[in-house]
Amino acid sequence: MSEKKFASQADLEEKKVSFVKLSENAYAYTAEGDPNTGVIIGDDSVMIIDATATPVMAQDVVKYVREITDKPIKFVTLTHYHAVRVLGATGYKQHGLEHIIASKQTRELIVERGAQDMASEIGRFPRLFNAVESVPGLTWPTIVFENAMTLYMGSLEVQIMHLGRGHTKGDTVVWIPSQKILFSGDLVEYDAACYTGDAYLADWPATLDALVALGAEKLIPGRGPALTNAADVQKGLAYTKDFVSTLYRSAQEAVAKGYDLAATMQHTRQNMDPKFAQVFIYEHCLPFDVTRAHDEASGIRDPRIWTAQRDQEMWHALQAV
Repeated sequence: MSEKKFASQADLEEKKVSFVKLSENAYAYTAEGDPNTGVIIGDDSVMIIDATATPVMAQDVVKYVREITDKPIKFVTLTHYHAVRVLGATGYKQHGLEHIIASKQTRELIVERGAQDMASEIGRFPRLFNAVESVPGLTWPTIVFENAMTLYMGSLEVQIMHLGRGHTKGDTVVWIPSQKILFSGDLVEYDAACYTGDAYLADWPATLDALVALGAEKLIPGRGPALTNAADVQKGLAYTKDFVSTLYRSAQEAVAKGYDLAATMQHTRQNMDPKFAQVFIYEHCLPFDVTRAHDEASGIRDPRIWTAQRDQEMWHALQAV
């Protein structure tokens, strides 16, 4: 009997793109649970938030941007280091790109595990790396910040902040305070599973609380539709907290009972499936999520590096579950 492939390898259907106007300055590029990209249009330049997976794929974002402005795309901000978010950055060079912005912690992760993550992600989710041959290599930030920085795009104030660990140790959000618009990256998801393979699950809820405190009225999650009113923003934040908290609590219970990884998966499914089994990429994420949750609940504070080989070993070990 042949082994099952990653759930994501069977996901070949192209998604419908939406380009949603949130204000005169902010837009959301979303695609039915695929990774989202944010756009901020200032007085004299444009910022892209999360660069897409390949330079060729970035041109679709550019196409939408060029329908509304011819200003140079001077800035790309990375919400974290994952390949699907960053490898398309060079696609903006021909459109005026001057700086790639990331947190100091994100740059550290690129140094430590960027190459392994690139190979791992491309193997897991081939559809999301259309024209992968156009990727010239790792994406390196040109500006890094420790906790926060402020950029003025003409008169428009844009705050770029690292408010805590969650999806990764370097998570970055972009905030337009005058309009209460938040670009959260994968710290927040909606109608999509949270990928937690590189997460700090014990820290994530407190980081979400810091996002709640901003009082956003519109929010662009890492995956899922743009949330365009305060009530939906709260739903998205609560949904994400429920997902990661249920996952981590399940792993803690399993570890306390001495369960191995396969038994932990069974236990976690009992708690997670009724609430989340229907959302985008749930079956793809869950093996990685449970593996990281079991590690953290067992005392492994920092996420282990995913490699293509480790992906396969973990996936095969859980196929009987």
